[in-house]
Amino acid sequence: MANKDYYEVLGLQKKASKEEIKKAYKQLAKKYHPDLSKDSSTTEKFKEISAAYAVLSDDQKRAQYDQFGPEAFDQRFSREDIFRDFDFDIFRNAGFGGFDNIFDMFFGGKGRRGQQRGMDLQYDIKLTLEEAAFGVEKEITIPRHETCESCTGTGAEKGGIETCEDCKGQGRVQNNKRTPFGMFAYVSPCRDCHGKGKKITKPCASCKGKSVVKKERKIKINIPAGVDNGTQIRLSGEGEISEDHIAGDLYITTHLEPHKHFEREGYDLHLEKEISIIQAIFGTKIVVPTLEGKETISIPAGTQSHTIFTLKNKGIKRLQSSGKGDQYVKVVIAIPKKISKKQKEILETYAKETGEKIEKKGFLKKILE
Repeated sequence: MANKDYYEVLGLQKKASKEEIKKAYKQLAKKYHPDLSKDSSTTEKFKEISAAYAVLSDDQKRAQYDQFGPEAFDQRFSREDIFRDFDFDIFRNAGFGGFDNIFDMFFGGKGRRGQQRGMDLQYDIKLTLEEAAFGVEKEITIPRHETCESCTGTGAEKGGIETCEDCKGQGRVQNNKRTPFGMFAYVSPCRDCHGKGKKITKPCASCKGKSVVKKERKIKINIPAGVDNGTQIRLSGEGEISEDHIAGDLYITTHLEPHKHFEREGYDLHLEKEISIIQAIFGTKIVVPTLEGKETISIPAGTQSHTIFTLKNKGIKRLQSSGKGDQYVKVVIAIPKKISKKQKEILETYAKETGEKIEKKGFLKKILE
């Protein structure tokens, strides 16, 4: 139903209340429910009004829809996103069939007790600045459930599994329900085998019938160049294994350790370098570290303290890009804490020539004044 306005689909104004949305949906659902009409087009219409209700009845989804509009919303959200947390009990309250025949219409027959995906896992990894800048391969150990090798994931000892008699191995049973609109047939998961179609008569000794066991798994991961604090790397299928043997994902979160020289800001690096008064007055050349070695900077005569020099393309490689950030070098003039008598006389002579008055009590007197 791409680009169709959800409010128009339900015949409502944008200011409609939640009660008005619910009432409009119930009326349209009764009109277009596939079980009440032989017209094949009603199925798509029913999906259309159900998607509209699923979004507009949820405060958060409605706010996002109002912000992004029909076209942007369809591009940003899948059917699973739209119907996540949807109250399918409204179908029961309206007198329709069970949950699963409605769910099947939207998600291709998986049902409430369909195969379950394993949980996603998260792993925090520490990196040096150099590892983050250039990329690195790391080996980590993840505790997670693995398919039981003893029973190859069946959960049963050899010969210890049989077909469920109630559902004849289908995992579902058909039920009939009388409603004000007539008799409806709907399919629901088999309660006896919990929708699996088979029953374990002799559980596996290793996994106790769970089909999975807890293990520590070693994984080699490639950290790409350019990651920063909080960068997440998704490893598909490396999360928990469910009892249906479907793996979740593993999310690696990077954390950078402090560096002895550099401060990182995005893809740029910042460095402070001390120079003497003489170097600042007469100019000089200084050598500074970079991530790729050493670099020489020319300091012109008369440079003031906290002047910043830029080294182009000496920063961090941009993540999934060919460009690089810059390195900024701030020069700080170091004031000597002690000077010789001769040095003091030279400075006093310089002060007299420039007309600058020297306080005998020094810096302390200036603070008191």
